[in-house]
Amino acid sequence: MQLTSPRGLIHSGHYCIPGIAMPTQDTEERREYYRIEDRVALEIIPAGQGQEADAAPLPPLFSLLGELHQLDFEAQHLLRQIAESNRTLANYLKVQNKRIELLGQALAQDLLKDQGAPQPVILSEGGISFASEQPKAEGEGLTLKLILLPQGLGLVLAARVIYCTPMDDGRYDIGTEFEALTDAQRQLLARHILQKQALERRLALESLQGD
Repeated sequence: MQLTSPRGLIHSGHYCIPGIAMPTQDTEERREYYRIEDRVALEIIPAGQGQEADAAPLPPLFSLLGELHQLDFEAQHLLRQIAESNRTLANYLKVQNKRIELLGQALAQDLLKDQGAPQPVILSEGGISFASEQPKAEGEGLTLKLILLPQGLGLVLAARVIYCTPMDDGRYDIGTEFEALTDAQRQLLARHILQKQALERRLALESLQGD
């Protein structure tokens, strides 16, 4: 798939940027987003089905995995406070968090059976681009159900189509921007992106050392 490749650091002042759109809720706020090439399980719900999608309950496992990661996010500042006074207890709690994370990854494999196989995307805190068999109209609203791997984080995000570009294989490169993200959703996306970058750097370093 030949999606527009990421260019690393993105400034979100004014954002007609090829590859993916970066939203700016406050034009005076100069935020920076990183884009990564990733593989996620993605379900696209068109705007015309929005009311039905809102009414339809999410799969229990999807909701459970989302709540687990939300609770983990909310507990991070508590864990940092505990570490300042009791490092042993903090280390123990980190081990328990790792155990829960591994269980979540195992459960996510079952969820993928219903959601579908992961597909290549370009992802940032601001939006996502992906290949689609069908074209999308610029400005069209979408509901995106994402499962971020390997942790199995499930997110349901509102998005709007910024561009639709035909590709050589007959599919379409769809660029979207997320809309009305909560702080928690944005932070969870940011953490996933940072973890993905850290993993890629570690693998690259191990490859160099192996040579």
